[in-house]
Amino acid sequence: MSLSRQEKLAWLEKVPLLRQCGAEVLEHIADVSGELPFADGDAIVLQGQVGNGLYIVTSGEVRIVAGGEELARLGPGEFFGELSVIDQQPRNATVYAVGPTACLALASWDLLALLEREPQLAMNLLHELADRLRRIDAQVRD
Repeated sequence: MSLSRQEKLAWLEKVPLLRQCGAEVLEHIADVSGELPFADGDAIVLQGQVGNGLYIVTSGEVRIVAGGEELARLGPGEFFGELSVIDQQPRNATVYAVGPTACLALASWDLLALLEREPQLAMNLLHELADRLRRIDAQVRD
């Protein structure tokens, strides 16, 4: 079942990555993103491939695996795939659906264009990346 534009907008308003972004940004993302369904165990992105988009989990859960080790699990409102879009390097992990899962996919060219013209989105992304690095650092230290 595909989300309508209004349903996407309502959903995007709740995503921490998009906090304080204006209505115009959310409307643009709603218009250019697509909803993708995945079955349990489906690989959404593959380690080693150059990424072509950012994904926002709208339902279900994903697990992030690198080198056979599970690094994290993400649920609704959380995102993945941004690193490979930003630096155009191969993905550093594979992401699998856990149970029925759906994601909004934002193409790399749309994300990069938004980051260039929307400083709030760029700042939010930097904050989210810094938070992830701090959590990983804390895990390594434990």
